[in-house]
Amino acid sequence: MNKSLIGDSMSRVDGRLKVTGQAKYSGEYKLPGLAYGVLVPATITKGTITAIDVKAAKRTPGVIEVITPFNFAGLPGFKPDAAQPVRGLKLFNDKSVSFNGQPIALVVAESFEKATYAASLVRATYQEEAFETDFHKNREKGVTPQGGKYKDYLRGEANAYKKAPVVVEQEYLQPSEMHNPMELHVTIASWEGEDKLTVYTKSQGVVSTQRTFSNAFGIKPENVQVNSRFVGGAFGSSLRTWPHEIAAAYAARLVRRPVKVTLTREQMFTLVGYRPFTIQKIGLGATADGKLLGITHESYSQTATYEEFTENSVNCSRFLYDAANCNTLYKVVPLHVGVPAPMRGPGEATGSFALESALDELSYALKMDPIQLRLKNYAERDPERNLPWSSKYLRECYELGAERIGWENRSPRPGSQKEGEWLVGYGIGCGAFGAYRGRALAKIKIMADGSVNIQSATSDIGPGTGTAMTLIASDLLGVPAGKITFELGNSAFPMAPTQGGSSTVSSVGSAVHDACMAIRQKFAALDGQSAEGPLDYVALLQKHSLPYLELTEESQSSEQAKNYSMYSFSAHFAKVHVHPLTGVVKVMRLVAVVDAGRIVSHKTAASQMIGGAVGGIGMVLTEEAIFDDKYGRYVNGNFADYHVPVNADIHQIEAIFIDKPDRYINPLGTKGIGEISLIGVAASVTNAIYNATGKRVRELPVTPDKLI
Repeated sequence: MNKSLIGDSMSRVDGRLKVTGQAKYSGEYKLPGLAYGVLVPATITKGTITAIDVKAAKRTPGVIEVITPFNFAGLPGFKPDAAQPVRGLKLFNDKSVSFNGQPIALVVAESFEKATYAASLVRATYQEEAFETDFHKNREKGVTPQGGKYKDYLRGEANAYKKAPVVVEQEYLQPSEMHNPMELHVTIASWEGEDKLTVYTKSQGVVSTQRTFSNAFGIKPENVQVNSRFVGGAFGSSLRTWPHEIAAAYAARLVRRPVKVTLTREQMFTLVGYRPFTIQKIGLGATADGKLLGITHESYSQTATYEEFTENSVNCSRFLYDAANCNTLYKVVPLHVGVPAPMRGPGEATGSFALESALDELSYALKMDPIQLRLKNYAERDPERNLPWSSKYLRECYELGAERIGWENRSPRPGSQKEGEWLVGYGIGCGAFGAYRGRALAKIKIMADGSVNIQSATSDIGPGTGTAMTLIASDLLGVPAGKITFELGNSAFPMAPTQGGSSTVSSVGSAVHDACMAIRQKFAALDGQSAEGPLDYVALLQKHSLPYLELTEESQSSEQAKNYSMYSFSAHFAKVHVHPLTGVVKVMRLVAVVDAGRIVSHKTAASQMIGGAVGGIGMVLTEEAIFDDKYGRYVNGNFADYHVPVNADIHQIEAIFIDKPDRYINPLGTKGIGEISLIGVAASVTNAIYNATGKRVRELPVTPDKLI
């Protein structure tokens, strides 16, 4: 108890299970009588299904059922007057087609292969209608999203940047970027009677998933059991319950046996969301010595016609830098495409690319060092909400990152540095993301042998949630980590929020903290001891003839937190090589410096930062979903043509943590890192490319053709 274990570089508690293949993912459960479902996609982009011929499919040996809009019996949660209606696409509920690839049938068979073959035999006829998928053509049809959250923002004078002595005004394009985790989306559904449902599915929030199934089928939440212990990556694609998951449960109830539905890699491009195509216009105006006089940030982003998706792409411009005048505008453009979804650093990753690129352009217009420009406009308090920061160490991020990347070697003159035949450049890109804490519960049980079991219905999509919780409990209880088991991914466990928005350690970690402190008090009270000193749990249980002690503790944010503006901050520094003849770009070094409060687990936190940086490199250099507007479908909806970064693309990545606790957000002093590991990376690389070549690329990804 003398040395805090918080911050130790402990290996992942589930690492051995994963690398030896013992970790069981959602698609790997073997239920008796398991049948297999395969979705049939629409081949048009907009219109109405007039008929579906399923005769050949149903004659195929092993086929059990084919579900279509013509035999779908409906669900309580699909009705417009439902108490809690299911949002988004209601699969098979009507005969309309809203995007190419929308499922129009589900074939259920004895094997995946038989279902796949039978699905290929399903034939539909349509009454086609004109569709719109061309973003550029429809940009001016953008609308302000529903509700007041996304209304235009104004501080001071609108478009004040235009009156400044030095002005930068540019547009930046972010193409659609797909999640593409290693694990495909898989759902296994099984019913016990008519009102008890068990689901194994890829979920970032088992409690939220439980609630959606409950609403869809009109059954009690406690009658829905959702299991998602291991998730093979998600990046935001599993933040909601998708239509195919509900379809799997519907099919299982219809055929009265468990049904497993697995999306194909191609379907992953159309059915589980993506980072939306976005065009942003930034206007910056400054005095000759670099003081920002005005910031204008406008964003137009695609959404679906059947459901509105929104994100915070303009928000960072309101508070990241100190400017008396700031105005933002955010509109969505409804198109006949599948609905987007949050993708790591949602909105802020896209917005920071534009803002940080424009700021870099301004630094060259001013002939001013990019870091000095940021320091000149450093916001000492939140200018948007006029509140003090709960903590902010972005200055330290600048200093440490500049030192580690070798910023003093950067030439202010683009295209003037070479290493061998490669042009060399340095760039910086910064980011911020809200530091959130939600309500969470944790159950703790200490057994007579001294082992500890903790349960909470949180998820782990890769950051090492169990490892962080084990470290927290080990530190507070004085129990070796090897004697602690943290269980998650089960809707029967005490409530926890969905894993998203970089809030899990802050929320669930606080619940674990409070549960550990409470059970220490409970043990101390057995003998009237003080809970401050060391406790011998085994001896106390034996003395009082108790097999165990347990309790469940709830934790939530304090009222005091409302008096502060809470964010995590990052500064990403890139050193790139650009080949002048071929246009090939290599990110030779990437240094990510993060102000994320107290770091609970340095090893998994560094892994988070490296993973986010790799995602950022994909965003800036390789990833682009290419759309064919003639037919309304993706050209490269596969891993052969959609390029994610591979090992050869990744060189040296270094994560540095300020590691100073935030006194106001939670008892541990932690802030999130999952999102800011990516926010700012893209701009750091494009800014470094400009420093290396003198060529400014404002349309991602930066492929060689844009440089040669």
